[in-house]
Amino acid sequence: MFTGIVEETGRIISFEPGNAGLVLKLSANKVLGDIALGDSIAVNGCCLSATFLDKESEEIHFDVLEETKRLTSFADLEVGCLVNLERSLSFNGKVGGHFVTGHIDATCQIEVFEQQGNDYFLRVSIPEDLSKYVIMKGSISLDGISLTVAEVTNRSLAVWLIPTTMELTNLSQKKVGHLMNLEFDMLGKYVESLTVGKRNAVSD
Repeated sequence: MFTGIVEETGRIISFEPGNAGLVLKLSANKVLGDIALGDSIAVNGCCLSATFLDKESEEIHFDVLEETKRLTSFADLEVGCLVNLERSLSFNGKVGGHFVTGHIDATCQIEVFEQQGNDYFLRVSIPEDLSKYVIMKGSISLDGISLTVAEVTNRSLAVWLIPTTMELTNLSQKKVGHLMNLEFDMLGKYVESLTVGKRNAVSD
């Protein structure tokens, strides 16, 4: 479980086939502080388990399934790209964003990304059948960043970004047409599951 508050950006060293599938190698600093092999890290919002750590050289590796690559924006990752990193939530820690599971629901494409005054406006496309999970002023996770929905239609959602978010995440590298990982607020999905289940039970 995560909170969508990015701790730092890591830089991709390599992303290529290894002995056990795809291996993602990153350089990082802060997230290496108190983690151990097997611990979970959100990489652009996707929950991955650390398979190799070298704190001296500031390097961390993850095994990535082909299915994970296919269903996320990982297919677009290149050497030198920045990725958002967050360690899993500790029970004595702060929840500054919202509950994020690290399970990507879909990818979305950037339609508009522009500076307006001191802030930035970001609009991304969303699958029409999934727009029901988005509400005005609700929470959304884009590349692992907890954000508040400012606009929503059947085919898109928009958020506003402050300069600090631009500085502390990989958004400085994003452009129109780029893909981002999308995770909806799990509360909405639980409510749907409960209500649909109840209706099905009544109809049966």
